[in-house]
Amino acid sequence: QVQLVESGGGLVQAGGYLRLSCAVSGRPARGYYMGWFRQAPGKEREFVGTISRSGGTTNYLDSVKGRFAISRDNTKNTVYLQMNSLKPEDTAVYYCAAGLLTGKYADAYAYWGQGTQVTVSS
Repeated sequence: QVQLVESGGGLVQAGGYLRLSCAVSGRPARGYYMGWFRQAPGKEREFVGTISRSGGTTNYLDSVKGRFAISRDNTKNTVYLQMNSLKPEDTAVYYCAAGLLTGKYADAYAYWGQGTQVTVSS
């Protein structure tokens, strides 16, 4: 079983930055594709980005390309989401997910964290 714990969320002004972390335990993170998703109030969960098991390939939601970056340190079993130039529309609960498959659909990921709140004020 894999457990995921996100941290690093908070309140930030528009234009600011945050770095979210996702700590993986139970099994080595290197065995899993990792994804980040977000869910704003009243909206469906939305794909943000994904990273391959080695960290060599990433894919992003169009609206976050050039602002967000996913990285991972498999020696620390941790995945990161660096968020720059934040906008009020980035406000959401952010979730990390792990799976043996990758992609932009939540069904590809078997394990999920509890989420961390990111609020961007205008």
